[in-house]
Amino acid sequence: MSSTSQKHKDFVAEPMGEKPVMALAGIGEVLGKRLEEKGFDKAYVVLGQFLVLKKDEELFRDWLKDTCGANAKQQGDCYGCLKEWVHGFMS
Repeated sequence: MSSTSQKHKDFVAEPMGEKPVMALAGIGEVLGKRLEEKGFDKAYVVLGQFLVLKKDEELFRDWLKDTCGANAKQQGDCYGCLKEWVHGFMS
């Protein structure tokens, strides 16, 4: 597994609260704006979708690609970030 980014480390280190969607690893300004336009303005809203999809990596990656055009690396970064956050804060 590749090393995680500082953005990932920062995100999983604390409760999510009202963090913007762009706080998620793999989600920058362009993808963040696309997600916001579709109603996914906060990280917790994307977390909700992650949970609705039962934390399934393939389904989440497909959803992210279809919803905002995320590439494979961006999909993987976002999935890994949410997976680790859930493990740390909801387990």
